[in-house]
Amino acid sequence: MWRDSFRLQLFCLLMAVLALVVLVHNFFQLEHLDDDTISGSNWMTEDSVQHSLSQTAKTTRKPYCGYSQQTLSKREQVEQESLLAAIQWPKPPDGKVAFAQSTDPTHSDFVIVKPSRFFKVGDQLEVLVRMRDFQGNPKQYGGDYLQARIHSPGLKAGAAGRIVDCHNGLYKVFFTLLWPGEVKVSVSLVHPSEAIQVLLRLREERPDRVYFKSSFKSGRYSETTECNVCLPGGLPVCNFTDLYTGEPWFCYKPRKLSCASRISHAKGGYLKGLLTQEESLFFQSDVNIKRPILSSGPDSVIVKPKAFTDSSSMDRAEDPTASPSGYYYEDQWRSRTHWIHNFNKSDDITECLQGKVIHLFGDSTIRQWFEYLTAFVPDLVEFNLGSPKNVGPFMSVDLRHNILLKFRCHGPPIRFSTVFSSELRYVANELNNIVGGRNTVVAITIWSHFSTFPVEVYIRRLRNIRRAVVQLLDRSPKTAVVIRTANVQELGPEVSLFNSDWYSFQLDSVMRKMFSGIAVHFVDAWEMSVAHYLPHNLHPNEIIVKNQIDAFLSYVCPLQS
Repeated sequence: MWRDSFRLQLFCLLMAVLALVVLVHNFFQLEHLDDDTISGSNWMTEDSVQHSLSQTAKTTRKPYCGYSQQTLSKREQVEQESLLAAIQWPKPPDGKVAFAQSTDPTHSDFVIVKPSRFFKVGDQLEVLVRMRDFQGNPKQYGGDYLQARIHSPGLKAGAAGRIVDCHNGLYKVFFTLLWPGEVKVSVSLVHPSEAIQVLLRLREERPDRVYFKSSFKSGRYSETTECNVCLPGGLPVCNFTDLYTGEPWFCYKPRKLSCASRISHAKGGYLKGLLTQEESLFFQSDVNIKRPILSSGPDSVIVKPKAFTDSSSMDRAEDPTASPSGYYYEDQWRSRTHWIHNFNKSDDITECLQGKVIHLFGDSTIRQWFEYLTAFVPDLVEFNLGSPKNVGPFMSVDLRHNILLKFRCHGPPIRFSTVFSSELRYVANELNNIVGGRNTVVAITIWSHFSTFPVEVYIRRLRNIRRAVVQLLDRSPKTAVVIRTANVQELGPEVSLFNSDWYSFQLDSVMRKMFSGIAVHFVDAWEMSVAHYLPHNLHPNEIIVKNQIDAFLSYVCPLQS
């Protein structure tokens, strides 16, 4: 009897302990379920990723790779679903389309709607683009990627257009007429809809088409292995996932050396043979990549000045998301959302930046800002840090005026030649180490090196950077934070598969949405490159960079109204 009673008491005690353990475990899970600040450190299995991604896009999506991905809070999940839905691209009704039935820019044309009407500054100009295939038949579906601008060569004036896909082979382009005189219309086919489907396939199925490598060294012995956001196969790997942001990065483990012996990161190369013979026909430089579409009638209109209006305010737009965001006139960018001061003298820049620390984070397109400012301002002298050329980090100092200008590239993936492992820093972590204040300026760009990956990879990176920006502005609200958008570039058959403007356009759309409503400023490098008369270039010409700098410094040192 005594033994039965003891067993019963022992059983009850064990059950109580078990219940307490379960309660604590459940409480811990509940406590971290919606924690936005640490969700980057939570990971899930491949099966869960498959379910999560399929729910995100509302279509069946393959998981990016075999490695588990970060857990999203409910808020993050909703946002990601919204972002992916916003950039969904129209697909042809049939799976495969023969080249002869694909979009031909030569057979296609555009017409100006009511070209003979009376136009004045501030009016809207509408253009109708009609797409046809190589047999001259009208296209019956949308999905082509176009770029359009209005321009007056004699005035060195230009502005981008807003394109609307009617999903039936027709496209409407809307322009705001912002200066008087003869204004010409230019429309280009960047990629036919059939090529876009190939780019979509490559982004989802072949994110490894750009590969990376790291060198490992101990004494005189060294090894080099392949690296990426994820790696296929069952080979042992070195896990270099960032402990603070949860950003994943892996390298195959060297045969003889430890993971701790990594000394550098570099671009490995670009994969070849990614397209079938039929797919390659959709990517031909003189046929269907960035080819002009000509007008079947007048390609210009005459614009009259707007009467009885203050010329200094007639081009303004109260909406910060106005389209276009600005325009060129006499080779100077005029923003429609904020006043721009032209910093034509180095003394003007020195006066603006005196006593300030300027942090530039990102890729080679924002490195151009560092190079421009260092070259243009005589007292700003580069301090030799012994960094690899074009890689950084770089630093310029003006001791007389107490100016410190710094550039640092963003963390992997980054397609630079060689970056020391010790200099592989994530922008979010760098922002967390900045105190901030009225004399601190931060400028960020991040886009080009993410073009080969599924968009979720880019969203995760921006989410970490955004969180760090919000925290910086919370502790130091007077810190100036500026984001440089993506820009267009010259395209050929090979570059299109890795850095197409369409990839950049999609990422840029995501970035703008994710940073809307936050106290940051945008330098619209996208429209500044589309609207200009010079050929497109990944690294824009100096006159375009100068206009970017003017826009940037106008946020740092706004004109007094």
